[in-house]
Amino acid sequence: MSAPLAGRRIGLLTASASRLGGGVFEAVVAQAALIRSLGGEAQIFALADRHTEEDRARFGPSPVIATPVIGPSQVGYSPSLHKALALADLDALHLHGIWMYPSAAGTAWARETGRPYFVSPHGMLDPWITARGRWKKALARAGYERASWSRAHAIHALTSTEARDIVRETGRRNTLVIPNAAPAPPPVAQSGKRGPTVLYIGRIHSKKNLLAMVAAWRSLTRPANARLLICGWGDDADVAALTAAVNAAGDSVAFLGPVFGASKAALFATASFAILPSLSEGLPMAILEAWAHGTPTIMSPQCNLDDGFTAGAALECGYDAVDIAPALAAALTINTVEWAKMSAAAQALAAGPFSAQAVARQWGEAYGAAITGQPIA
Repeated sequence: MSAPLAGRRIGLLTASASRLGGGVFEAVVAQAALIRSLGGEAQIFALADRHTEEDRARFGPSPVIATPVIGPSQVGYSPSLHKALALADLDALHLHGIWMYPSAAGTAWARETGRPYFVSPHGMLDPWITARGRWKKALARAGYERASWSRAHAIHALTSTEARDIVRETGRRNTLVIPNAAPAPPPVAQSGKRGPTVLYIGRIHSKKNLLAMVAAWRSLTRPANARLLICGWGDDADVAALTAAVNAAGDSVAFLGPVFGASKAALFATASFAILPSLSEGLPMAILEAWAHGTPTIMSPQCNLDDGFTAGAALECGYDAVDIAPALAAALTINTVEWAKMSAAAQALAAGPFSAQAVARQWGEAYGAAITGQPIA
C-alpha cells in the first residue's frame, strides 16, 4: 500500500483507551493501525481508567496519552487533556465517541489550531441512545456538542443509517460514510460445519438485549450438545442481571466473563454462529470479527449491517425472545452445506468491502484531502 499519510501525525481522541470503551476502543485500535499502514503516525489521547495501562499494548507503537479525570466519570472532565492536545503538533484530530468532555477538548483544539477535526459518533446519535439520559445530553449539547459538530471538518458515519441520524441531530449534511474495518481473515481450520455453539462477545449492557436472548434460548428444543456462550464485561448491575438469567437457564448457557486476544479468536473460530440481538449499534466490531473468522451471525437490523443479510452471511432476528428464538432454531439446525456457504460469505465480506485495505484507502483520501485544505463534498 502507498503511504499517503507519510510525515503526517493524526490524533485519535476518545473517552477510553481500554476495554471499558467496548467497540469504540476496538475501532480506535484498528484506526491507529490503519493510519500506520498509510505511513502516518497515530497518537492516542484518552481519559485514564482502571484498565488503561493493562490495555496500552493493544495500540502497538502508537503512543497513548491518558489524562486523569476530575469529578464524575460520566462527564470525564480532564483539563490536562486539552493541554496534551495543544502540545502534540497534530496535522489532524479525530474524535471517537461523543457526549463526554473529550468533545469539548477536541473542539478547543480545532478552534485554536484551525486544523482538520473529524467526529465519529459511533452510533451515539441513534434514537435509542438519544432517548436515554435526555437532560444530561441536553446539557452536553448546549455545553459543547453543538460547537463540536459545527467545528468539525466532517462528521463520520459508519453506515447510511447513521448518516441519517447525523443529519437529524446535527443538521450537517456533508457526512463522510466509511465503515469499520474487519480484522484480517485467519485460516478457518474446519472445512465443515462446527458444533452447535452460539457465541456472544461484547459489552454486557441493556442495549445488547442479552436477557431476551437467554430467554429465547431457554424456549428452544435444542440438540443435546448445543451451547450458548456469553463473554464480556459491563457495569455491576447489568452483569448481575445477566448472571441471574444464565444461572436459571441451566448447563447449556455459560457466562465466561471478558475474553481477549487468542482466547477470543479461538471462541470465534469454533462457534457455529455469533449473535447480537442489539437494540442499538453503530457498526458492531464483534460482527466483523466473527465474519473474519468465517463465523456466520444472528443479528438484529439495528446492527446496521444489511450486507450480511444480502450476502447470506447472517440470519435476521428480532428483539423479543419470541422473535429471537426462530433465528436461533434455524442456526442450530442448519445443514453442513448451507453453513459452509454462510461461512464463505462471511469471510468474503471481511476480506472485501470491510477489509482493512478497502477502508484504509477511503481514510487515506479523507485525511489527506482535509490536511491539504480540500472540503468534504
